[in-house]
Parts: sequence; structure tokens; C-alpha cells
Amino acid sequence: MLKEPVNTISYLTQNLLKNSVGASEQWKPNVTVSAIIEQDGKFMMIEEFSHGRLVYNQPAGHLEDGENLFQAVEREVREETAWGFKPEMAVGLYMHPSPSSDVTYLRICFTGTCHDHHPDQLLDDGIHRVIWMSIDEIRQSADRLRSPVVLQCLDDYLAGNRFPLDYFKHQLNNNK
Repeated sequence: MLKEPVNTISYLTQNLLKNSVGASEQWKPNVTVSAIIEQDGKFMMIEEFSHGRLVYNQPAGHLEDGENLFQAVEREVREETAWGFKPEMAVGLYMHPSPSSDVTYLRICFTGTCHDHHPDQLLDDGIHRVIWMSIDEIRQSADRLRSPVVLQCLDDYLAGNRFPLDYFKHQLNNNK
């Protein structure tokens, strides 16, 4: 027995939509890419706004339709830092459910080198600044990391995890 009045149409609509999406679409994680860039013992990080607070992250973002993983990480680094980026190795694949939504992220982390800085370029919306941090500074700021995956990527990088880029095979249909 219900204790509070329920708007039946609203209740049915919300539940039918939720169930019909689950029944008609296959679940898929959101694919993201990130870049670990080390220079002189410091790591390039971005300070960005997320859920109303400033957090640290590697340059990272979503794979877009029609691009391969290498193009995605090159674009994200350029948009968020104003630096060109050349991926040289993969560090790992990370699956992480968002604690604030039903979204699960699949992050592919690369490492490589920067080139071709454009200091006058506007950075992506939400990016406060680019900052170089030591691993100790990053660990001391663990409560300000965008997600635990940020530190896991760095730990794997520091442990020597590297995978050749030729492990990735891209077969894109660019005739849309």
C-alpha cells in the first residue's frame, strides 16, 4: 500500500522510459582518453571545474565519433593545454563507474611528448589552468583528484607499464 499519493502517469512514464532504454539499447561505457606527460620529474596536470569544485586531472576527454584513439588524445591535450601531443605508448585501460551517476567510464591512458605550444590559445571550457606537479604533490592532493583513476594511471606509469601503440587497431567508417 502506498503511503503518499503518486502521479500515475509520471510514474509509469519514468519507469517505462527507463525500462525501454535498457531493453532496446545495449549498455556501453563512455570511452575517454588521457595523457601522462612527464618533464623534469613533474607531470602535466590540468586544474578544472567539475561538479562545482576545482579538481586535478590529466589532460583527458571523450572519444568523438569518427576519430581514432590517438586522434582523440592529441585533440584533448591540444584543447585543454594548448600543447601538441604525440602519443608514444599506452599505459593502461581503466574502467571506473561514476559515483554521482549511472555512467561508467572506460579510460585509455597514453604517455608521450609535447611539442608546438600555443600560449595564446584559449583552453577548453571548465579548464582553470595547466600545472606541473610532482608525484608527491599529486599524492598530497588526492582529495582534489577528479577520480581515483588519475592516481592509478600515474602509479602504473611509474611502475613501468607500457604497451606499444600497434596493439590498437582502428577500423573507422569515415563515409558517414
